[in-house]
Amino acid sequence: MTDAAALSGAGMDRRVPPVRRPWRWGLGLALLLALVALLARAWPRGVAVARADVEVAAARPGTFRDVVVGRAAVQPLQSVLLDASEEGRVAQVLVKDGERVEAGQLLVVLTSSQRAQELMARSSEAAQQLANLATFRAGLAQAQAALRREVTQAGFEVERSRRAHERNRTLAATGFLSPAALEESADKLALAERLLAQLQADGREELRTREQSVNAMQRAVADLDSRLAAMRAASDGLSVRAPVAGRLTGLTLQVGESVRTGSRLARIDSLGRFKLQLTLDEFHLPRVREGLGGELLHEGRQHALQVSRIDPQVKDGRFAVELVFAGEPPPLQVGQGLDVRLALGNPSPALLLPDGGFHADTGGAWAFVLDADGRHAERRALQLGRRADGVIEVLSGLQPGEQVVVSPYRAFAGATTLQLH
Repeated sequence: MTDAAALSGAGMDRRVPPVRRPWRWGLGLALLLALVALLARAWPRGVAVARADVEVAAARPGTFRDVVVGRAAVQPLQSVLLDASEEGRVAQVLVKDGERVEAGQLLVVLTSSQRAQELMARSSEAAQQLANLATFRAGLAQAQAALRREVTQAGFEVERSRRAHERNRTLAATGFLSPAALEESADKLALAERLLAQLQADGREELRTREQSVNAMQRAVADLDSRLAAMRAASDGLSVRAPVAGRLTGLTLQVGESVRTGSRLARIDSLGRFKLQLTLDEFHLPRVREGLGGELLHEGRQHALQVSRIDPQVKDGRFAVELVFAGEPPPLQVGQGLDVRLALGNPSPALLLPDGGFHADTGGAWAFVLDADGRHAERRALQLGRRADGVIEVLSGLQPGEQVVVSPYRAFAGATTLQLH
């Protein structure tokens, strides 16, 4: 070792291995994960939706009342439509719209010059045919009288020839009459008998022909009479009468107005008897049946109702139901709107969710459920049951207290996550 090395101390230096501290790596990784979690919470995720633009409701335990509440319209229990059976011009309007009318009461009088002319022509034709029938009957009676006279005369000739022949036979037997004379009297008797038979046969044939003519004429007259009666009935149709008693509505005719056949003149509604027409969501169609009970609260009194008819035709997602009163109906006005409750089943405990527009958009298969902080909503599959009285029965997919976006989803139906702000 040289002096320089000794003086510098280089000979005494040596490499010291580094000391490893594993806890520093763990601390760094934890800090990194915390930073990532913080950034993840702060970083926007999902479709941004304003909290004020959606409706949020919580699932709550309660009693599911299987009742449908709807707005029903009051209608008359029975209505009779009055249509014009004949074309004409309004001559008189004897009642006013809204009046009470009795069965058979004259309401409107129409006139038709064409119908009057046709009636006169048919009446004249019928009178002519009646005159012809009378002539045919008179001819038949005369023919019958003439035949009777001719048959009587021919019969007299037969009897006279028979008596003469009997005398001749007596004379011929005693020798006072020749055989030729007896043969001649026999021939006269045979001729008289043949003439009588021929006259009777010809008379029967003639009378049968005349009777056929009379019968044909009678049928023609009867046909004319029926057509004339139909035409008179049609003319009577120009006088519009009330077929039933009730309240007249929809009468707007004016004197001088032309009316076509089949045009609607008015309607007669039953008095004091009503029915209610209720429209329901098509969701309830499989559960509604005739005879189902309901109720109406009117002026503090409950009135029992019963489903009398169901119109299964669905229009715009709704169908119509007719209800009648089980007892005496209250005083109502046609067209009045009333809230009706229709019971579909018995009350039962269930987890309930307010009925909202989300159900129509998802079919009840899923919904956006909020997380614990209420700032995010995840799409979750649900199983929903019955809907009634503004609530939906939750069968699975939700816990009591969980909050759900129940407003319509059309604006973000394709999203899986919502960010509420």
